[in-house]
Amino acid sequence: MNKLNKYLIPLVKILLSLAFLSAGAFKIMGDAQMVGMYEMIGWGQWFRYVTGLIEVTAVVLIWLPNKQVFGAALLVCTMIGGFITHIALSMPGAFAPVILGVLAAYILYFYRDQLGDSAKS
Repeated sequence: MNKLNKYLIPLVKILLSLAFLSAGAFKIMGDAQMVGMYEMIGWGQWFRYVTGLIEVTAVVLIWLPNKQVFGAALLVCTMIGGFITHIALSMPGAFAPVILGVLAAYILYFYRDQLGDSAKS
């Protein structure tokens, strides 16, 4: 690990953790804004719970040894879905999933060697 990544990886993981733990918790707890957003999406409130659970699970995984790549992959996929939803429904703030997705992709890229490790076991 080079000197830049030594400091940047933990910083990005902290930023992702703050963003997704709070967003996931608000979704799971039924925050009025989240409930309204998922009503607008039109897929039902069950999807809010699933999304919140995925976000919280992904945050846990990005801190577990040999599981970081899976947590980051979950976050990247979730942010692709978030971006598509924002664009399809003309929702404001489509840049947020892009930024968070890029940060998660950086973590995914950094831990990409774990994919080869999991295939061997």
